[in-house]
Amino acid sequence: MSRANMNKTILIAIMLFVISSAKAQTMRERVLNYLDNYTRSETLLKRSKLDSLVVDTAHQDIRVYVSGGFMEQFFTDAVVETVYDSIRSFVPDSLANYPLTVITDRQPIEQLVPNTIRKGAIDRERIWQSEYKGQPWVRNANTPLSATKGLEGNHIALCHSHGTYWKQEKNAWTWQRPHLFCTTEDLFSQTFVIPYIIPMLENAGAVVYTPRERNWQNNEVVIDNDAPEKDGLYKEEGRWHTCDSAGFAHLKDAYYMGDHPFSDGTARYTHTTTGTHPHATISWMPDIPEDGEYAVYISYQTLPNSIDDALYTVVHRGVRTEFKVNQQMGDGTWVYLGTFQFAKGKSAANQVELSNVSSHEGVVTADAVRFGSGIGNIARGKAPADASKAPDLFSFTTSGKPRWAEAALYYAQWAGMPDSVYNHFKSDNDYNNDMWARCESVTTLGGGSPYIPNRPGRHVPFELSMAFHTDAGFSRTGDLTGTLAICTALPDFYDAKTNAGISRLASYDLASTIQYNLTNDMKSWNWRVRQVWNRNYCETREPQVPSIILEMLSHQSFDDLCFGYDPRFKFDFCRSVYKSVVKYIATMHQRPYVIQPLPVHNFAITLNDQDRWANLTWEATIDTLEPTAVPKRYIVYTRIDDGDFDNGTLIDGTSYLAPLEKGRLYSFRVAAMNDGGISFPSEVLSAYAAPQNTGTVLIVNAFTRLEGPAKISTEKDQGFDLDADPGVPYGKFAGFCGRQLTFDKTNMGSELTTGTGYSGSELEGTIMMGNTFDYTALHGRGISQLRNHSFCSCSEEALLSNVIVPKEYAMIDVIYGVQKEFNPETDRILRAYIQQGGRLLVSGANLGANSSRNFNSSILQSFNSSVLTDKSIIGVNGSNLDFTIYREMNPYSYAVPNITSITPLPQSEESKGTTFAMLQYSNNLPAGIAYDGIDYKSVILGFPIESIREDDQRNGLMRAITNFLCK
Repeated sequence: MSRANMNKTILIAIMLFVISSAKAQTMRERVLNYLDNYTRSETLLKRSKLDSLVVDTAHQDIRVYVSGGFMEQFFTDAVVETVYDSIRSFVPDSLANYPLTVITDRQPIEQLVPNTIRKGAIDRERIWQSEYKGQPWVRNANTPLSATKGLEGNHIALCHSHGTYWKQEKNAWTWQRPHLFCTTEDLFSQTFVIPYIIPMLENAGAVVYTPRERNWQNNEVVIDNDAPEKDGLYKEEGRWHTCDSAGFAHLKDAYYMGDHPFSDGTARYTHTTTGTHPHATISWMPDIPEDGEYAVYISYQTLPNSIDDALYTVVHRGVRTEFKVNQQMGDGTWVYLGTFQFAKGKSAANQVELSNVSSHEGVVTADAVRFGSGIGNIARGKAPADASKAPDLFSFTTSGKPRWAEAALYYAQWAGMPDSVYNHFKSDNDYNNDMWARCESVTTLGGGSPYIPNRPGRHVPFELSMAFHTDAGFSRTGDLTGTLAICTALPDFYDAKTNAGISRLASYDLASTIQYNLTNDMKSWNWRVRQVWNRNYCETREPQVPSIILEMLSHQSFDDLCFGYDPRFKFDFCRSVYKSVVKYIATMHQRPYVIQPLPVHNFAITLNDQDRWANLTWEATIDTLEPTAVPKRYIVYTRIDDGDFDNGTLIDGTSYLAPLEKGRLYSFRVAAMNDGGISFPSEVLSAYAAPQNTGTVLIVNAFTRLEGPAKISTEKDQGFDLDADPGVPYGKFAGFCGRQLTFDKTNMGSELTTGTGYSGSELEGTIMMGNTFDYTALHGRGISQLRNHSFCSCSEEALLSNVIVPKEYAMIDVIYGVQKEFNPETDRILRAYIQQGGRLLVSGANLGANSSRNFNSSILQSFNSSVLTDKSIIGVNGSNLDFTIYREMNPYSYAVPNITSITPLPQSEESKGTTFAMLQYSNNLPAGIAYDGIDYKSVILGFPIESIREDDQRNGLMRAITNFLCK
């Protein structure tokens, strides 16, 4: 080539480069503008940032590197497609053939679409390459559940936030997060996890482990072979031998750093029999301090020939529930079986039994059994200068709080974890040690399983670790904060691999899946989903399996807590999280999934065939958000008299005929079931067949309220007023730290005593009861004592849907509890009933106090009503009765912050009977009125009957009212 042609070629090349550079610059400006304005309607994002735009002429490709808010979003196929289409539209024609890659967080964005929602090929580097095929750690042998497309056989580790801990600098026990809006994160997170997330996962068949105590029961009883008559009775039958390895012994009231209760005693073993009758048994019979729900934990040793089906039977109020425990794993710690009702005292109707019957030849081992949670017994403090003094002379103290309120490291010590778990940093910094204990408890138990094969441990096949918190940040303007998901998939740690060698993008998949599903499932709540963070956190880094933190909301935000205190929001939120876990694990194992059904509705019980049968009917609830959540069958659970519910009867349809023995009180609840698991149960309805029935009573449960505490929201003030109304949780609630003291909005975001939401500490560690949906038996027990009136019961919904024919009943008892909203159609039905000569009892705290309620003369005769808020008024008397009612928060019954005084008005000339006050409060104001007429009879009470503290007085009142109405 001539010099002239060469110069011409170079000139053309330079011109093309300049043109290309100019076009690339224009492209960069357009991409920069696009990212500056990048938003997602379904999630809240910070501003996106363009790190660089590379037009690589050598490799002929284009790479766009983006950070900021862009890399903190969850990706879907649709989002990826939109981003690529948008950025490609900025590419000049001369570069149109160059491949384009958009990279964020060190990954092409298409790689960040989780496997769970990908339309194309999945990334097999982030799914399990080997699986656990053996028996689960624990399985209920009596459940009708077969969740083959749920979580059956899957093991999940789950931690519900922080807890109270010893702060060495203050020489005191304290909380890890501030007291705001009546709660603290240490307490509030578990109000999602314990009543909702754990049961949903277990109802899907999962084995769930928590490195913190999970049982809201402040009593604890431990029965052990080393002290066979302490707090109950330990009894052996047959030939048992002492294991060579150490076992548990409860030798101390307080344990200090380095103490090991699981090394202080002995354990026992015997050889198995493959026959049907045991040759050796052990029973642990506790002396239960008070009636209530108690978790049951067992312990044992793993020996070379341990079996995978050790047969334990929990006897709870006379009902027997069998469990098969895989003693080849998870030894030397507390192993959770379940939570059951136990009666006060020591009885064979409340115990745990172990048999040597097995399908294998080998050995079965036994150690202590624990009932309940109890008060923390791990001591912390400062040693005196003279370290030679005995520990009991040190200035050490326990927390004084229930074990369920304490941090994980103290439970780890009580549960047999080594020092390396609860004192990893070999320091007095319990804050850091606690973070490590939450993670290392999982690895210690899970080591040696297919999912953590390269770490020593106790072989429990955990395949997922989840930590739940409520510290997602806050807004100084009080705006909704929402949900944040966190994982660690960075190559800086463990080469971005789990212990089993799969990509830690598996953790990113779970975090993104949860956020994606929340945006779909929580639309009706207008809930906000925030970011997916790929960052370095202990609880997402250290567990050797896919792990996430879910900051569910901000306990520092009033707007967030308005949702967070709402039980119905919690159910929907937790169901979305549960659904994400099911879909995620199904993807990890490449198998189909089914979501457990929603609870049934329209539940009713009627009596037929001379009261020999209770006819139960109900309807399935359609889940409009999940097409797989369709019931296939149903389970009817039965409770007789004062026993506990049995293990259930499997039913194909939506009705069931239950045989009744005359003179016994039956209670029933129903759950829907499919291949994905079991729904939450229905409300509890009851029935009774009287030996000599002179008229059947219908009890209607119209108390359906679930609600958070009373809100204060004005231009100047913001917060929650527990004294005005603590709300109505779903069952138990243990999330309050104390009453809110500061309401002034000017100091929003401050954690000082002057900060908005600052709260007291008087409720720390206390349990309050909410709506148990189990009140028909409480009302019916007094009726049953008359032995001349049968009764059945129904939901208000069943009454409204004409499942029930009111005129067939001699008396109707309507339960309103602390209901605030009332259905006018129920009024119409009751009006029609009494116009036909019916007999009506209505009780509730808010009757006549709500303008939407109109109990006028055509229903219950005329009356005036006034609301009484004075909490000192707890006494009621009249009708030869004298009793008290629950006004404050307590562990036994929902609180009744307001009661109603009901005063009869003068009789009209048209009246066909007499209205009179039948009960009065301790301040002498009327508590209830009765109408005795020739047209009908009625009783209206301004307080809930089920809130009466004394059983005998409640039963006496029901007897008196039934006699009056039905004579």
